[in-house]
Amino acid sequence: MTNKSFFIKSYGCQMNEYDSEKITSLLLKDGYSNSNDINEADLIVFNTCNIRDKAAQKVYSDIGRVTKKNSDKTIALVGCVAQAENEEIFKKNKYVDIVLGPQSYHLLPKMIDAHNEYQKKQINTDFIINEKFDFIHEEKSPKGVSSYITIQEGCDKFCAFCVVPFTRGPEYSRSVINIVEETKSLLNRGTREIVLLGQNVNAYSYTDERSMTYNISKLIDEISKLDDVKRIRYTTSHPNNMDHELMRLHGSNEKLMPFLHLPVQSGSNEILKNMNRKYTVDEYKKIIDNLKDCCPNIEISSDFIIGFPGETEKDFQETLNLIDYVQFKQSYSFIYSERPGTKAATIEDITPIEEKKNRLSILQKKLEGIQLKFNTSFCNTNISNVLIENQSQSNPEYYFGRSTFLQPVYVKAKNLVVGDIVPIGIETCNHKSLYGTISH
Repeated sequence: MTNKSFFIKSYGCQMNEYDSEKITSLLLKDGYSNSNDINEADLIVFNTCNIRDKAAQKVYSDIGRVTKKNSDKTIALVGCVAQAENEEIFKKNKYVDIVLGPQSYHLLPKMIDAHNEYQKKQINTDFIINEKFDFIHEEKSPKGVSSYITIQEGCDKFCAFCVVPFTRGPEYSRSVINIVEETKSLLNRGTREIVLLGQNVNAYSYTDERSMTYNISKLIDEISKLDDVKRIRYTTSHPNNMDHELMRLHGSNEKLMPFLHLPVQSGSNEILKNMNRKYTVDEYKKIIDNLKDCCPNIEISSDFIIGFPGETEKDFQETLNLIDYVQFKQSYSFIYSERPGTKAATIEDITPIEEKKNRLSILQKKLEGIQLKFNTSFCNTNISNVLIENQSQSNPEYYFGRSTFLQPVYVKAKNLVVGDIVPIGIETCNHKSLYGTISH
């Protein structure tokens, strides 16, 4: 046991946030205390993401700022940058003591002990399938109303732009029992909404000791049996794993929210082919149409990569046309950034950056217009199912919640109970959020 403190900084996706929570649990169990000040902590864990451009440079800059003030700290660099750069990290930054891949974070306490005992740098970037989930400890601290659970990791899709298959390894799924037990733990600590996480979450597939195979639909039904689960979501899905059973579930399971994040990336068949997405625009449209048939009120969000190598003005216009067809209610859009080691990095890219920025601006303006129109449709109406997530610390008269469509809702009210699902009268909005008061 130790009387030392730690600080953990997460970069990137929800799965990293989830992993950081588990690393925190491991370190607390090992006797560390959690510090809110990066400059005061004895151990600093950087949980990294390698999806966006210059991700590694940002981490190294953060390390530099910390070690400039105090070079005696133990620095652990974990996650996807650790997996991608491996031993090169020690050459790039002499202050990094531990390098640990995202499938091995359960080994962190032992690696810290080894570093302290032998004063040697430690590294482990092996793909240890599923083992880390055996080290998730029962946690006692209160939990947020909405909580993530990783059910699936890794990817077998090998999209041309993506490093995930190289940093997270092949697809694998956790056991149903393991997931249900973690769900119960979260419910006991205040959670009411479960968000199932995975690189390809709807590729979930697990066969138990009775040779019964669970896909994500059967898993959702299993979790739905728990009375205190009020809402279920899942992210991020791949269109090729959107089967009819899952589509129908959106229409039949009341706890499964009518909102789906289904990244399309581009509306051009040529670009989708070059991205190795393995579906066409028409196939994507058919999925959306089938979802609407099964659940008429379902809404869709998506990711868009703008300026992928070879993207022409015609390709970009086809993406705008797809947006007009689907009417995405939320979105994440980025200019393409090269990731070393991916197939896309070998494709010649001649589109000027200013042109890419212009296309991104046009696309985002269109998407914001759709989102504003959607949110405006709720003004001067009552919505009966806002899940209250927290109360403002600075102004206790205000609460924050989310609608079934994941819209942020800001509520002026007295004596609301965090975790309750309540009716709200919507008065105003912008393209991001709704604002209202309690409805009676």
